[in-house]
Amino acid sequence: MTGTPYHHGNLRDALVEAAVDVVREGGPEALALRELARRVGVSHAAAYRHFADREALVDVVAQRALQTFVERIRERLATIDESDPVTRARRRLVEIGVAYVGFALTESGLFRLLFTAYPDAPDGNAPDGKGELAGEDPYAMLNEALDDLVEVGYLDERDRVGADVTCWAAVHGFSVLNVEGPLRGLQEVDRDVALSTMLLGIDRAFGAGREWPRLAPVMLNNA
Repeated sequence: MTGTPYHHGNLRDALVEAAVDVVREGGPEALALRELARRVGVSHAAAYRHFADREALVDVVAQRALQTFVERIRERLATIDESDPVTRARRRLVEIGVAYVGFALTESGLFRLLFTAYPDAPDGNAPDGKGELAGEDPYAMLNEALDDLVEVGYLDERDRVGADVTCWAAVHGFSVLNVEGPLRGLQEVDRDVALSTMLLGIDRAFGAGREWPRLAPVMLNNA
């Protein structure tokens, strides 16, 4: 490595993009500044001028992961075309769950970085100024969906307490089992059935105060 000046654009952005690729390929364990410098074609000293240590780089990659996560949720929510406010609110909660699992399966490296290598959830405003989300994050979106269910009269206000943890624990557990646990070998059709059973079961439990029409099954790849 000669330490010649970097002539191909913004070095910091190049390091971040390389870091995201590395995590996607090999998970958070593969993230190292020296390796990124080699990939980009600069000295490791040049890389350290932009990131003091590995944790500073993890912070930025976590922000990128969070942005991708929120975008996946938005994409699923955009598929909802229900006119009935109750059905729309119920479907919104279900689609957030589908998006969560879909992100875990298709971006397992970024998913693991967010939930295993990053101790505290990053906020929605990226420090590198790219794709700011104005504080939006998956947990806030989940809570908004649950509040909507209360507002439309589907979820009893008394049952709202702790409902966020119930939903989060369910989809996160399902995701981990399918990403690196005993369910990782499931066929796509079987995974869809299992996911529908779980999400629609939660939906029915939340509306247990009266009889409601059943929602249609969900599929991970129907968007």
